[in-house]
Amino acid sequence: MRAFLCDPLSRAWLALLGLSLAGALLTLAPVPQALIGSGVLILALIKARLILSRYLELGQSPAWMRGIGTVLTGFVLLLLALSLL
Repeated sequence: MRAFLCDPLSRAWLALLGLSLAGALLTLAPVPQALIGSGVLILALIKARLILSRYLELGQSPAWMRGIGTVLTGFVLLLLALSLL
């Protein structure tokens, strides 16, 4: 078990599992739909950045990670703005 938790990919997998669970629980919360949608989009952005940095190893290339992260963040902000209209 210790070797499993020391492996960065395993920790990333556990983090993705936790973020997915948080997204599922967020949909059950008694809050306005706009807030739920915003939360799900933000969780998706965090998950995408985690996948890019750990599984695709873009964390080893800061310039690529920053560029793709900027594009992803812009896309999520656009989706957030459209969802709140």
